[in-house]
Amino acid sequence: MKLADFFTLLRIVLSPVFIILYFLPVHTGFSPALSVYIMIPLLLFAEFTDYLDGYFARKNKEVTDFGKLFDPFADVILHLTAFFCYAMSGYVSFIIILLLVYREFGMLFIRMTAAKQGIAIAARKGGKAKTVLYVIAGFYSLLLESSIRLGFTILSDYPALNTIGVVLYIIAVAASYASFIDYLVHFVPSLTKKK
Repeated sequence: MKLADFFTLLRIVLSPVFIILYFLPVHTGFSPALSVYIMIPLLLFAEFTDYLDGYFARKNKEVTDFGKLFDPFADVILHLTAFFCYAMSGYVSFIIILLLVYREFGMLFIRMTAAKQGIAIAARKGGKAKTVLYVIAGFYSLLLESSIRLGFTILSDYPALNTIGVVLYIIAVAASYASFIDYLVHFVPSLTKKK
């Protein structure tokens, strides 16, 4: 297995590990504080693998059509897994999660259709900006949850902090659909011509 693909696969593998760690204190006697000390580094590393797979793909000249499809798929799995956890804790509405699922599956469908026709859809600036917003919104929710698990009453002391999180997710949804439209405008005509 190529090193770039290994880091991409690692992101997928770490997704269920994160969800297990997130809910472990809820269903077992596992220490909530300890879960924080494991979850934050784990999620940071999982997000960092997104940089590592791109770095090694370029360095080792391993940029492939498979990697271009595999990498965004791994991103979707990681982010939707984390967002599901945050939705279960009440930091984000399931409606917002559903909108993100629609967008991501729509994008994956376009990528698979393009790949079938021999066209590789590379990441665009809008898609990268969307990913950054996903990461910001996700880590904000994790920060709120972590503060509670560590014994701080941050949400009860400052209820507006939860509203900030909702706004971050709304911005992320808007950016995700704006980038989706950008992909449609730039790549669907190519797919139609190719067909």
